[in-house]
Amino acid sequence: MDINQRIAQFETMVRPEADPNNDMAWFSLGGAYAQAGRQADAAKAFIRCFEINPAMSKAYQLAGKALIEAGDASQAGEVLVAGYKIAAGKGDLMPRRAIAEMLERLGVALPAVAERAAPIADAAPIDGSFVCTLTGKAGTKMSRQPFKGPVGAWIHEHISQQTFDDWIKQGTKVINELRLDLSRDEDANTYDRHMRDYLGIDDGLLAQITGAGKHAGEPASS
Repeated sequence: MDINQRIAQFETMVRPEADPNNDMAWFSLGGAYAQAGRQADAAKAFIRCFEINPAMSKAYQLAGKALIEAGDASQAGEVLVAGYKIAAGKGDLMPRRAIAEMLERLGVALPAVAERAAPIADAAPIDGSFVCTLTGKAGTKMSRQPFKGPVGAWIHEHISQQTFDDWIKQGTKVINELRLDLSRDEDANTYDRHMRDYLGIDDGLLAQITGAGKHAGEPASS
């Protein structure tokens, strides 16, 4: 399925007569618009996503990024400030860092937030605890890779069992709301994209994990 077909698929899903309050469909539509270079449309879709689901810090991050690329720095700053507060409140470390970097480039001061009492992601484990890269919180290391391949290995080394369990709950929502059939390659790829987004594996990190120019390639069911 090419990018225009994917856009059409997600546009159909969020029509008023379909499911206009489907936050995951709006998130996917935003990603498809961004991939097609339609940054203004991508921003609108991501904004609609977090209007429906205000706790989705990644949507604020991607909306801000799309607005910057669309040339609307003013609105980007507003969205990113709001997203920074959401990410800080939830302990979403990686979206918070990405948003902070964009705000710095825009020359916008970081908003004051209540700091969570959690160890930072790159700190040494304390008393044998495992520190999750995504949240910066101590947790339990998974007993084995969640699936085969380099992405699964990275998750095993960096993501706590608690955070991955949270993804499984979100992944169920992704499957149900996007009506995915994981026996189909394109649906499995959609699921994997959402998983990487949730776990903070952006395109740059994915390239590092898998090798420059490669793709993750692990089916969701592996």
